[in-house]
Amino acid sequence: MARYTHFLTLSEATPSLGHSIVKTLEACGLNLVYANNDYFVAKEKPGQVSLSQLTTIEVLISQPTCAMNAAKVNLVVKNEELPLKRDNHCQRVFEAVSQAIGAVV
Repeated sequence: MARYTHFLTLSEATPSLGHSIVKTLEACGLNLVYANNDYFVAKEKPGQVSLSQLTTIEVLISQPTCAMNAAKVNLVVKNEELPLKRDNHCQRVFEAVSQAIGAVV
């Protein structure tokens, strides 16, 4: 199973951060499967690649605490494909989504 993660730390968490992330996932051509205030799951639309290559994207927002004033965004992109090559489908989707979310936050 291929799995790629990215961890972003934000100096300030805006109330519209979750909405921005949802719009970004949809702009990347992903279907939103689950949405909560701080947790989002999206999947690729079937038809372009084989079923084992379809990626699942999870985004978790850790809200700021008293000890730490920064919000954290954890991005996980995974699929059932074995990552036998560095340039595989899951890695390409990860790069695209990671750059898109990085631009928003």
